[in-house]
Amino acid sequence: MQKKKLTPFGEVVNKRLVELNMTQRRLAKEVGTSEVYLSMILRGVRSGKKYLNTIISILDIECDKEK
Repeated sequence: MQKKKLTPFGEVVNKRLVELNMTQRRLAKEVGTSEVYLSMILRGVRSGKKYLNTIISILDIECDKEK
C-alpha cells in the first residue's frame, strides 16, 4: 500500500514543525486530536475543518486552508 502524499497544507505544516523542532505527536496533543487523525488531515484524507485554525495558530503560519 502506497502512502498518500501530503497536501500543500500538510507540507507547510511539516516544514514548520521541523523549524520549531516539534513533533506531529506534540502538535496533535496541543490541537486536541490524535496523531493518526492529524496525519489524515495533513494527507487530505480528512478535512479537519474543526482543527485547521488551531493548527495555524499554534504553528503561527499563514496559509490558504484550501488543499
